[in-house]
Amino acid sequence: MSNAAKASVAYAALRTAAHVADHWIQTGHQAAHKADPGAKGHLAMAGHIATYAGSQALALTVASHLLGAGIRPRGIAAAVAFSAATHWFIDRRWPVRRLAEATGKSGFHDAGEVCGSGQYVLDQSAHHLMEGIAAVVAAKL
Repeated sequence: MSNAAKASVAYAALRTAAHVADHWIQTGHQAAHKADPGAKGHLAMAGHIATYAGSQALALTVASHLLGAGIRPRGIAAAVAFSAATHWFIDRRWPVRRLAEATGKSGFHDAGEVCGSGQYVLDQSAHHLMEGIAAVVAAKL
């Protein structure tokens, strides 16, 4: 299978698993407190990232096997590690806010309600970008 095809399989698996992990598996407590300062916030984030990374690793492994993509274990590990690390950073919330401010998007960032907000849309678009990079990593290693 070509690297482009592998990357496509990897992106589909990573994105699907991330969406499920963020919206079905993440607990309400994790969602509410993962950006809190100190140990409380980092503990909530650690729980979220553990299920997020586990979901992505499982999805990527199963998709590669079922579709015969031949994505190597080191590619899966590197992609999931990159995705998990960037997800942690993005979900602390201040990075998205600062990027929105730096790019003139703070009005959009602050508009709307929680899941229909600009903050949520910008957060999700940042995750999509990082998962796209992770998919290329999975395909190349």
